[in-house]
Amino acid sequence: MGQVTIYLDDEIESKMRASVKAMNLSKSKWIANLIKEKVTDEWPESVRKLAGSWKDFPSAEEIRQTIGKDILREEF
Repeated sequence: MGQVTIYLDDEIESKMRASVKAMNLSKSKWIANLIKEKVTDEWPESVRKLAGSWKDFPSAEEIRQTIGKDILREEF
């Protein structure tokens, strides 16, 4: 397991301590969670649940109605 040393100014450290205490985590675990969020390759579940939630967004068919009719493809 890797180990990292960081230096924080007093104001940032104070804010971190407050957040750590509110979340009932160790400083190490809190920082590890932040790094994990930044390097993940997937969208969080809360963001994925937003897909399709905008009712006023036009469908693909509605968008295509305004750009004209497609031509038929050639048969091979």
